[in-house]
Amino acid sequence: MYVLRELIRGAAETEVTARGLRPHRLPAWVRDQFPDGQLLSMEGQPSGVRLVFRTTASRFDLVTHPTRIAYPGVDRPRGRIDVYVDGELTVRDELGGGDRVEVDLASGGTSFHAGEPHTTTVSGLSDGDHRIEIWLPHNESLELVDLRADAPIEADDTERPLWVHHGSSISHGSNALAPSEIWPAVAARRAGVDLRNLGLGGSAQVDPFLARVIRDAPADYISVKLGINVVNLDGMRVRTFVPAVHGFLDTIRDGHPDVPLILISPLFCGIHEDTPGPGAIDPASIGTGQVRFVATGTPGDEALGRLTLRVIRRELRSLADRRASDKNLHFLEGTSLYGPDDAEELPLPDALHPGPEAHQRIGTRFADYAFTGGGPFTR
Repeated sequence: MYVLRELIRGAAETEVTARGLRPHRLPAWVRDQFPDGQLLSMEGQPSGVRLVFRTTASRFDLVTHPTRIAYPGVDRPRGRIDVYVDGELTVRDELGGGDRVEVDLASGGTSFHAGEPHTTTVSGLSDGDHRIEIWLPHNESLELVDLRADAPIEADDTERPLWVHHGSSISHGSNALAPSEIWPAVAARRAGVDLRNLGLGGSAQVDPFLARVIRDAPADYISVKLGINVVNLDGMRVRTFVPAVHGFLDTIRDGHPDVPLILISPLFCGIHEDTPGPGAIDPASIGTGQVRFVATGTPGDEALGRLTLRVIRRELRSLADRRASDKNLHFLEGTSLYGPDDAEELPLPDALHPGPEAHQRIGTRFADYAFTGGGPFTR
């Protein structure tokens, strides 16, 4: 008899709740040490987390209880659950029901609205044994309530290389269509590897505890994409950013001295290329159905050590050069994944995050760079 917890991949741990199990992407010690509201909200959204099992069932039902954040006047698509049967997308189920936390962007006030559980049903499966992979929503937290089937379910013991990735809301999946179409998932599926996604919206701040999480995690491959959130927050200067990244990488290397590690600089983002943060929501976009972001810093302040994306790329490139003795450290320019020409063809819908087609392009390009043709993750 299966134990639901044993089917979960891509999570740090699960929390037992009154309804069932809540996957967490960060361990409890991090949540206790730094209970930042943004971080807790993002780590609770199971981006990259899957249920993986084998069964001869012709039908199964997954019962979940989602919780989403909603903003009046802002059109935010519901989360989805993607079900792959033997590697083929079979069901894409948009969530319904669940709890809603409504946030007033003007006042900051919140209100809670309770809802009903959601059931995802897969039926009509052919005879025989099937490998099932269920991608949980990347943009809503949820509790796993029950998994029912008309035949036994067994944990899948297939071993695949494990890729641990850390990044910002872009890696988390903002503006992606579905959980298996966030760019790290696109790359992982293309390469046939298991993903642990530590993309955390607004929270790729070169935090020491994230480096410790990566240090202590099993990993065959590691990548870290740093920069955009540091600019968004306007939380560092060149003097503090560069040593922080060195320390971040040093901590990872304490646990993974020889694992291939890719350091990725920021993707192209026009609002922050030459203008420091902080970033903010454009008030004029509230109520239009499409929130847009703006940079509120002053162009030219780079001379004072403030960070723009161009400065970040320059400093990360220099930092990687200074660590040339680490033969398993590789530097990837983020603009090779999404650059100015891509922004012309596939503009950022909210001026900050790539849209669905761009996620596909970024994931495909990363997979082709890292996992093929003698790339860093083929060695």
